[in-house]
Amino acid sequence: MNIYTIFAASNTITIALSVIALLVLLVLAFFLFSFFNLYIQAWSSGAYISPVNLVMMRLRSINPKLITMAYIQSRRAHLEGITVDKLETHYLSGGDVINVVNSLIAANNAGIKIDYKKACAIDLAGRDVFEAVKMSVMPKVIDCPDPAFGRTTIDAVAKDGIQLRVKARVTVKASIEKLIGGAVEDTIIARVGEGIVTTIGSAASHKLVLENPDSISKTVLSKGLDSGTAFEILSIDIADIDVGENIGARLQADQAEADKRVAQAQAEMRRAAAVALEQEMIAKVQEMQAKVVEAEAQVPVAMSAAMRDGNLGILDYYRLENLKADTTMREMIAKDDESAE
Repeated sequence: MNIYTIFAASNTITIALSVIALLVLLVLAFFLFSFFNLYIQAWSSGAYISPVNLVMMRLRSINPKLITMAYIQSRRAHLEGITVDKLETHYLSGGDVINVVNSLIAANNAGIKIDYKKACAIDLAGRDVFEAVKMSVMPKVIDCPDPAFGRTTIDAVAKDGIQLRVKARVTVKASIEKLIGGAVEDTIIARVGEGIVTTIGSAASHKLVLENPDSISKTVLSKGLDSGTAFEILSIDIADIDVGENIGARLQADQAEADKRVAQAQAEMRRAAAVALEQEMIAKVQEMQAKVVEAEAQVPVAMSAAMRDGNLGILDYYRLENLKADTTMREMIAKDDESAE
């Protein structure tokens, strides 16, 4: 191997190393250029994040811009206990980082105590933690019943049978401590509706309810309907109350109609039994008549036997025939007299 071969080999290695170094520099320049704006923005906002950390976020499939914006917001709001690592962990868990930070800022400004860990737990539980904080500051009014389910009134019947149709509005605020595992708005609506129906149903007269509609609110509110829910009921207001149908009278009318049909059915049964008995008697009469005819048919046979035996003479026979003719004549005369009258 001569010196020229060694020199050519060294030149090739140098060129290869130069190309590799150039590629590395280009990659680093691309990454630095991509995250330069985020780095400057975080640094100028007092929320320092190293360029290497920004690059590692990209490699871990984390949105660097989202984490940077959330971290800047938390630092500018002077929130304690929030770090870049915690934000990344919540992001990788599928949480809404910006929503959690916004809820903590709103809670801090409103004087509501809630830490980052609890806010993340609420967010991962599927609840809108920012909306919950807003409801704690500004209570929400819920219509009862919910018109979205196709009903606009709660219908209940007092003891006098008169139906009342009620619309109520429930003012609630979110209870941060009960958001995890607490029941939702539908439970509040169902419980308030049940309470209204029970209160009206226990009233002796619908007039008493119309005179004091606030009695419904007081009775329902005293039952602690927000127990086990994620809300605290502040008030229950009766927005509208109307008189509906006379359910009691309608039920009585329906019962009377049912009783009438039962009586008609029983009368029809008795009529059918009477008709059957009549037909049975007619059949018995016909049977008796048949027996009479059969008995009368035996008379000539008996008379013939008596004449053969000498127990009946010819004169006796003619006297019997004359008696029969005289009887028939008398019957005909009696019929004529009855017709003339």
